[in-house]
Amino acid sequence: MQQEMELRHLRYFQAVAEALSFTKAAAQLRVAQPALSRQVQDLEDEIGADLLRRSPRGVALTPEGRLFLDEVRELLKRVHESVEKVRALARGQFGELHIGYSASLTVEILPPALAAFQKAFPSIDVRLHDASERELTNGLQSGALELAVMPYAPEAHDPGLDCELLLTYPFCVALASKHRFARLKSIPLVKLVSEPLIGYRRDHYAGYYRVLERMFAPLGIPPHVSVECDSTSSFVTEIETRCGIGLASPIFEHATGSRVLYRPLTGTAEAVLVGIAHAKKGHRTPAGENLCAILRKISKRMIARRSKTATRDAH
Repeated sequence: MQQEMELRHLRYFQAVAEALSFTKAAAQLRVAQPALSRQVQDLEDEIGADLLRRSPRGVALTPEGRLFLDEVRELLKRVHESVEKVRALARGQFGELHIGYSASLTVEILPPALAAFQKAFPSIDVRLHDASERELTNGLQSGALELAVMPYAPEAHDPGLDCELLLTYPFCVALASKHRFARLKSIPLVKLVSEPLIGYRRDHYAGYYRVLERMFAPLGIPPHVSVECDSTSSFVTEIETRCGIGLASPIFEHATGSRVLYRPLTGTAEAVLVGIAHAKKGHRTPAGENLCAILRKISKRMIARRSKTATRDAH
């Protein structure tokens, strides 16, 4: 009856072949010499070739044994590397991580978070996916994305998602430098009632419209969005070319520079919220959890810095 080859047979053979002594190999492996001799003999019987020449003076490798030793060394090295990779994956230190994000809203928090993550976990291959709110939601639900850093709206998010707040930004008014409101230091919401606004596609950014509707509800008039854009880039371009006006987060200034002006919006407590979203039934890898921990840490640091700056400015 043929005995099934096991990794221990290979390790036993390697120890004997390298020590050229059953006695030394048995001591190294901490097994009884007769048992070691029997295991190596079983291995030779299964292969159908003599790997060792035994004599009273010791052990020598046959040509087949020398070839097999090279193969065993390579095989056991690959086994060790595979085990270490699996252990690293279980610790969140190896693998591939697909992250979705809203480019304009995450320009402040995502770059430092990713830099810290890559420094701490250099063997993780992070794949970034810039997408609309709807596309990010679909990616999370399908499993194409593990997590997304995106607009946070607890009342609007898909019930299949878990969401966690990171940062809050007040709304501001984005406008062309030649717009008549450009001379104002801040712009009251009531002044926007009769203004045609530049916004985002309703079918891709439903949360944006829910916030606008809440914002304008106390005035008794719905927001008048005359142009719907696919992205922040087209949003800014429309404001520039149409000498228009729109509502956005002040963080947009980091992404768009001086192409348009940004003025504080007064008369509303509504804010732009940014958070982490996961699929409730999705697989949460240790790597994803590690990135979330870094995002939380950086958001707390940013909030503390803002608070310190506000306190200093107040005095």
